Amino acid sequence: MTEEKKTALAVIEEKREEICGVADQIWEYAELSLKEFRSANLYCETLEKEGFHVEKGISGIETAFSASYGSGRPLIGILAEYDALSGLSQVAGSTERKERVAGGTGHGCGHNLLGAGAFAATLAVKAYLEKTKTPGTVVLYGCPGEEGGAAKAFMARDGGWKDLDAALTWHPEDVNEVATGSSNSCIQVQYKFTGIASHAAGAPERGRSALDAVELMNIGVQFLREHMSDKARVHYAITDAGGCSPNVVQPRASVLYMVRSNHVSEAIELQKRVDRIAEGAALMTDTTIERKFIDGLSDTVSNFALERVLYKNFSEIGVPTYTEEENAFADALSKTYAGNDRVPGVAAENDSALREEVMEKQAKVGHAMNAFLAPLYQGEAFKAGSTDVGDVSWLTPTAQIHVASWPNGCPGHSWQNVSCDRTEIGHKAVICAGKVLAGTAIDLFTDPELLNEARKEFEKRTAEGFVSPIPADAVPVVPDLG
Repeated sequence: MTEEKKTALAVIEEKREEICGVADQIWEYAELSLKEFRSANLYCETLEKEGFHVEKGISGIETAFSASYGSGRPLIGILAEYDALSGLSQVAGSTERKERVAGGTGHGCGHNLLGAGAFAATLAVKAYLEKTKTPGTVVLYGCPGEEGGAAKAFMARDGGWKDLDAALTWHPEDVNEVATGSSNSCIQVQYKFTGIASHAAGAPERGRSALDAVELMNIGVQFLREHMSDKARVHYAITDAGGCSPNVVQPRASVLYMVRSNHVSEAIELQKRVDRIAEGAALMTDTTIERKFIDGLSDTVSNFALERVLYKNFSEIGVPTYTEEENAFADALSKTYAGNDRVPGVAAENDSALREEVMEKQAKVGHAMNAFLAPLYQGEAFKAGSTDVGDVSWLTPTAQIHVASWPNGCPGHSWQNVSCDRTEIGHKAVICAGKVLAGTAIDLFTDPELLNEARKEFEKRTAEGFVSPIPADAVPVVPDLG
């Protein structure tokens, strides 16, 4: 590692209080998708003070922003998220379920950490470009609505990301690794049925039940499951059952569907089949239907070339280490959920020899925090979940890492995650992620061959072209509830 690079990464330690302060403040805000007004403002104000050129409301999304520094190429993007989840309010640093606010929100996916780590990386890259006078531009993208809203996907539909030479990001996890492999694409649509209210006993023949339509639609989709790809997934939630009076024929009801498939083109076709089932349910019940598109996002495209640069930097920089008190907390927290004995990471899931290596590393650590770097895996891998990072990866070479932020096996979207997110364990993940992303970006700025290799691989993997799952006239929205 060059002295210039070491100096740039040291900026993250110098600004540690500011960076972790941002993470903690976003944790306090815990704003839901597309409603992250205070979180976005905090980032924009902080970045402006740090000397970045900030643009707000990009792609017509109020809580999206970009913050750039430098000039010319290469143009490297670093992706930040900062939305929370409903029903996950939790006291920080507790090994018991304790709500801060009854029924409140919480960062169950660690996006308060994710955004702060991306912010940290951007500060270090700016310092490097500034000090060395290296040509190029770094851009921090504030990407709201990952949990529902898919801002990155809307930006992709509008032509964003194509100008970047590469994009980097990270996500909190229970393991330190370079992520790889494909994920499911995903489309969310809400179906709102309207019928006719009537007395369910006195005049049922006059009623037309919207709730019956929802139930018939759900039954139709259950029969569809046998006839779709084994990698596809269809989920639903009844968002309005029409009321709580059983003696009323319910005149309104709605259901939110999430359709997933490994490739976006497959998801679009599967979505059409679900649409036809909804139309059939309306015909059977003599009700009308309104289809409200919520969001859609694509499967991810790996880039092994970028992943190798990330792994090199991860190896050089190292993983977080923990005090006795931090290990004791994590060990106690891990006893509050099932699956705390899992063997973590994409390498262990896809390669038996690497799985043995990970198990040995786990045993050597001897605690719930996986304080080791998992081996690099570069083969075919698949995760059934979805992320709008996928849309970015179809338009520019993209890669990401995971940094241990929670104990081993900690379930996603859980109160345990929220508890960890505002502790020194979470802070250490932020600092580590920032350094690895920054180190990788600096390498890309200084070695053109790395970007050339990544671009060649990208063009080969995306030769079929990008198909956006988002209609041209759709705008980011959240589902109607009740």
